[in-house]
Amino acid sequence: MKIGYARVSTQGQQVDLQVDALQKAGCELIFQEIVSGAKADRPELAKLRAQLRKGDTVCIYKLDRLGRSMKHLLELVDEFQQKGVGLLSLTDAIDSSTAQGRLVLNLFASLAEFERDLIRERTQAGLISARARGRKGGRQKGLSPEAEKNARLAEMYYKEGVLGVNLIAKKLAISKVTFYKYLRHRGVEIHSKREAGT
Repeated sequence: MKIGYARVSTQGQQVDLQVDALQKAGCELIFQEIVSGAKADRPELAKLRAQLRKGDTVCIYKLDRLGRSMKHLLELVDEFQQKGVGLLSLTDAIDSSTAQGRLVLNLFASLAEFERDLIRERTQAGLISARARGRKGGRQKGLSPEAEKNARLAEMYYKEGVLGVNLIAKKLAISKVTFYKYLRHRGVEIHSKREAGT
């Protein structure tokens, strides 16, 4: 049985084009959902996966409608193959039931693995280079230049004692939590009895 899966990312987008193409391709059952491709939680995709039986073919309009990443897509394809289920992508002209389709999917898998290895190698090289210069990896400490400017202003207003904390935070367009963070960053003594003001 051919089972279709159609997905759009937002409510404003229409799934009709995909559904029409899937129906034309002979899908007897079509799962549709409106969800961002980056989201792991996709109820309709989960239902489709539970529905699959040996000999079925999952039909999609385009590869990016199915997997949220190349890694996720390849995991799904592997799951389908384990179940004896094919994958047909209409616009990418990929059909895992053919030798050519399997070759293309294997090339994708190899490229994804190659990309992961490259990223790992670059990260390692960057860390080694940084250590050689006496730097450690991880998040940089301190504030951005914009935040540093706001921290100086927060200190100035606070020490003036004219405006209350709420007004200073409002003036700088920051939250009170950020305001106090800035004061601590500047080493300013915070008075517990200081009025918040409005």
